[in-house]
Amino acid sequence: MIELGVMFGLMGVTAVALIVKLLGRNRTENVDGLLIEQTSRVQAHNDRVTYSSAAVHNSSPTVRHHYRP
Repeated sequence: MIELGVMFGLMGVTAVALIVKLLGRNRTENVDGLLIEQTSRVQAHNDRVTYSSAAVHNSSPTVRHHYRP
């Protein structure tokens, strides 16, 4: 029974260590990095709007029926 406690304790400590390691230093250090991230986010949004199904198939976004001849 003690072995199970030690095993689960080690697994828990390992999980916490991995979480701290992976999430701990994921910060942008300067303004340039923030501006790059913001530009990428805006570009991704624009791409989603430009290449959406409605834009590609030239249908009005207010059309409610799904039939297209």
